[in-house]
Formats: sequence, C-alpha cells, structure tokens
Amino acid sequence: MPAIRNIKLEILRSGPSHNQLLSPLTPYLVLCGAEGPVTVNIPFEQRQLLTRLDRLRYSIKDTTVAQSQREAELRDLGEIIGKIFGRVPALLSELGGARSEKGKIVHLRLSLSAFELSALPFETAIAADGFPGSGSPLFLQTNTPVTMTREVRRGRPLPVEWNRPPKILFVFANPAGVAQVPAEKHLNALRRAIDPWVPVKDNPKDKLHEIKKVITILPEATLDQIRQACIKDEYTHVHILAHGASYEHAGDRRYGVALCSSSRPGEMDIVGGERLAIALTMDQAKASTCRGRPTVLSLATCDSGNVKTVLTPGGSIAHEIHAAGIPWVFASQFPLWMRASNIFTEVLYTRLLDGADPRMVLHELRQNLRTSCPRTHDWASIVAYATVPWNFETQVGDFRDKQTRSKIETKFARIDDLLGNGKSPAPEKDNVEEEMKTLCTEIRQVLKEWREDPVALSNPKELSERLGLSGASEKRIGIAYQTGQVKNNEQLVLKAYRKSCEFYLKAVKTETTNHWVITQYLSMLAITSLDSSGEMSRLKKEYGRLWNAALQINQWQLPYTAGRERIWANATLAELYLLGTVFGGEEYRKEAARVEIELCCKKITELCEPDEFPVKSTTRQFLRYAGIWCREEWAELARAALDSLGYSELNVR
Repeated sequence: MPAIRNIKLEILRSGPSHNQLLSPLTPYLVLCGAEGPVTVNIPFEQRQLLTRLDRLRYSIKDTTVAQSQREAELRDLGEIIGKIFGRVPALLSELGGARSEKGKIVHLRLSLSAFELSALPFETAIAADGFPGSGSPLFLQTNTPVTMTREVRRGRPLPVEWNRPPKILFVFANPAGVAQVPAEKHLNALRRAIDPWVPVKDNPKDKLHEIKKVITILPEATLDQIRQACIKDEYTHVHILAHGASYEHAGDRRYGVALCSSSRPGEMDIVGGERLAIALTMDQAKASTCRGRPTVLSLATCDSGNVKTVLTPGGSIAHEIHAAGIPWVFASQFPLWMRASNIFTEVLYTRLLDGADPRMVLHELRQNLRTSCPRTHDWASIVAYATVPWNFETQVGDFRDKQTRSKIETKFARIDDLLGNGKSPAPEKDNVEEEMKTLCTEIRQVLKEWREDPVALSNPKELSERLGLSGASEKRIGIAYQTGQVKNNEQLVLKAYRKSCEFYLKAVKTETTNHWVITQYLSMLAITSLDSSGEMSRLKKEYGRLWNAALQINQWQLPYTAGRERIWANATLAELYLLGTVFGGEEYRKEAARVEIELCCKKITELCEPDEFPVKSTTRQFLRYAGIWCREEWAELARAALDSLGYSELNVR
C-alpha cells in the first residue's frame, strides 16, 4: 500500500465558532507545515455563497441547460477555492515536495474552527497553477493523488481504536411521506463486503446465523432503537440510510435525518446531529460492558454534511457527530443520487473491511463516483470528518494483516468442512474437488497480493513473516489434498509441499534470525525427504548446523520475550527438539529432548487458555507429526507433546 504524506492546513479566525457570516472583509489566519501564518480573505458574501450552492442541488429540471449550468457553477466554485489554496505558499511547497516522492498519496487535513467555512465546498477545488494536476479537480487528479478530510479543532486528540473485530449496525428508515430508500441494495452491498470473512455454510439458516454475527439490521429505525442498540452491543461501523430533511431549531433552519418517530409509529422524526450523536456516543459504561464507540459512521443521507445556518452553535450533522467523539464520519454535503449512495456503500465497506487505509478509500471513492455517475457531481458531494492519530498507519496495517489472516482462515475452515475435518461430517456433494481447488487458488491469490504489498517489500521482518505464512498455507493445502478424496492427490500434495519449502527458504534468506521459519523449513525438508532410503544421514549432514543455529537463536531470544511472543517461542522450541531426531548431532539425546518438549508445552498451557489459538495451532502441528507425518523417529515425542498440551483424543494412524 502506498505511503501517505500528511499535510495539515488550519484556517482560524478570532471570535466564537458561530454567529459569523462570510465576508470578503473578514481576515482568516492560515497555518500549514512549519512555515509562518498567512492571512487570506474568502471572496464570498454569505448570501452569495448560499445562492450558488443552491444551483448544485439538482432541483432544476434535468435538461441540457440545467446540467450545463450546474457544471459551470461547480467549475467556477472549484477555481475560486483552488485560488484560496494557492495563496498559501507552504501548501504549494508541501505539495511540490510530495510530487517528487513517487508512489505516495497526500493527505490534506483541513482543520476548521469557524462554522461559516464549513459551508464552503472545499472538495470541489480545482488545482491552481503550481499544484499537481493544475487546471483539473485537485482531489481527482492522479499525478500526485491528494485526498482531503475535515476535522474539528480540539484541545486533545480523539482516541482511535481502528484494529477491532468488525461489527456493523445497518440503520434505515422509510417514514410516511418520503420516497423509498434503496435498503435492499445497501444491505446486499454490506453483505458482499463481509463475505470473505463469513464461514461458508450449505444450510441457509446456518449461513444467516453467521451473517448476523457481523451485521445487525434496524429497519424503520427510531432514534430510541439506535440508542438501545449502541448500549446493548459494541459496533465498529454504523451505516445510516435515510432521507435528509430540514427542520427549525431556535428560529434557524437546519438539516437532519428523517427517521421514524418513537412516539408516533409511521410518522417522521427529523433527528439533528446533536440528538443522533447522543444516541451513538452516550455513556455506555453504566449500561453494559461495551468497550468503545463506533469508529466509523457512514451517512447515506442527503445534506448530512451541509451547514444550513451559522448563527447558532452546532454545524452539520457530520460535524456535530465528529465533535461528539466519532473518529471517522463519511457524509454528503449536497443531495446524493441513489445510484451514488449504492456505490458509496459498496466501495467504502468493501475496501475498509479489506484493511485499506480510509484516506486511500476516500480518494478511490471520488474517482469511482466520477466515472460511474458522469452526469452528477456526487464525487464532490462526499465529505469525511476524520481524526488521524500519530500511530494511525500502524493501526490500519495491523487491522489489514488481521483481516488477511482471517480471510485465509475462513477459506481453510471451508476446506476442513468439505473434508469432514470439522465438527460436522463431510457434506455429500458432487463438486467437492472442484470447490477445493477453487478455494486453494483463492488462498494463493490473497497471499500473493499480501506479499507484494509495498509495506512488506520494504520491511524484511514483515516480508519474512508473510513468506512464512505462505509456506504454512501451502503446507495446509498439501495436507488437505493428502487427507481428501481428490484425484491425482499425490502430485498435488508433492507440489504444495515443494512450494511450502520454497516459501520457507525465501523467508529464511529474508530474515536469517527468524527461528520460526527456519524450523518450518527444516520440518518440510524432513517430511518430503524421509520416504527415501538413506536420507536421514544426508539431512543431518547438510542441515544439522542450520538446526543448531535455530535452536541457539530461540534459546537466546526466549528470555526477552513476553505474552504471545513467548508462547510462540516455546511452541517453536518444542518443535525444534522433536526435529532433533533428524537433524541433531551426536550430543542430541531423545530422552532429554522429551523433557524439554513437555516443559515447553506446559508453559504454553500456563500462558493461555486451552481454547485459544496458540494452543490449538500447536496441538494441530503435533497431531500432524503423530498422524499423517508419523515417523518412528519422532512418534514418541509427538505423543509426549500432545499429552502435555492436554490433548486426550489422540488417534495415531
């Protein structure tokens, strides 16, 4: 994934946030990078800007003249805003520096304190002279990709916990008097987005049960139902599909979300940003054990990013919800076509759940809307309020890695079901072999893309881990073919095992101190070679020193490990002692190795619960040594390991 260069642009003025109209006479202080402040004036009167924005509302009959008028207005506004950006020399310098860094995307963080500035459609900006893509929309050009988010200026950073198991709340409403919303299309988009992580089930009821673990639906939703749902459970993503509507508050017109009324069934309740923010972010500590607020809120709602009035405290719906503590809020500052809202949902959730950086997703979304909805300006309508902490890229990277691993595990779980290796018997299906091969191809494709990620290519440690996981996956594919009823399985098994060896060897060469990949490489060498007579002495002679090196590295590093790292180090050490039956020198003693294996396995069970993944994974590996990889040399040690891990259902072939 391309690296991201952050540029913060702050626009300030004196006085309170509200009760100030736009005027060419008002000076604003602009801060960017390490350069000094610049004073700029916004060349709009408040009434003039509102009149021009009204021309972008699709309210004029959609004739050739009306469309050309909107396009001309959009272009004119974009050029004016581009010139405002162009008056900041530091911004020009920062973008110029980013242009020389090929492969980077620029994230422009626009921090605003004045409500009247929030009404400006900054997203329409046309790149001024000297900017990347001069003369074209700044946030669509591809010379130096630039994406922009807005943020509320605050005293302390808003906490962000991006790396959480996804759980989505889908809210939609069709109160009386409004047109139907495309709820089914949005639900299908969400369903497709989560599909790679939903266990495959042949029974529709079982499948629905798995889907409900990830998506909760609130049809014809009321504000009280949203509040209760957020109290009851912890949602990482909330997607709201409803019409936007205006309402009067303290004598001013504001925009809200048209939900169903809690007290008058079927009637409309226009919910403003303040009320919706309370429902989504109210104090949950007293009501449940939920650990956090939603990380992402997406509003497929017209005018959810639009500021109708600046006279009283508040702002747009998106602004108020972001100010209340939701780190990422995606909204629309103009009316949004239904087709655009479908694309918005599909692209946003597919890419976010896949682990893409939301700043990249925002740029992709604008380009997608521009190409798929050519007769609209919905690409400029999308706004994002965002908080980006100092470790955000690390959080996103960790989430992406976890989602990739989970995607692979979901496919392997399906292979286990097809072979009857899970809790349920193997299904009686005619296309088991074909589905298995498809799953294996998909696993290999996911891993290929993961290995080719620029983050991995620039980090030897990370690349070694991914090569190691690729080797482990090929090993599991070989085991699946070895235990399944597949034609020509011997050739498929051998091919997978050889690929596994190749990946492990590449991992060893990439990071020579990674004792886990060395161990797995030695394991696959032993498994693929011991069927031939006379191989034992050759393996010991050629790879004995490598085995000894892995043992020494592990023993040196083990005292300095903690938590999960210590668990995995003990698992690797136990496996190394088992492989000593093949690679160990004259000083190797099987009985002493057995004691060490039992000690390592007992430490694993002390450090985590029996149903946790490290115990299951280590047990699964030793089951292979005791089962399909059984050799006289290590059979006794494999049984000792399984006994120490608490496995009581050993069935050695």
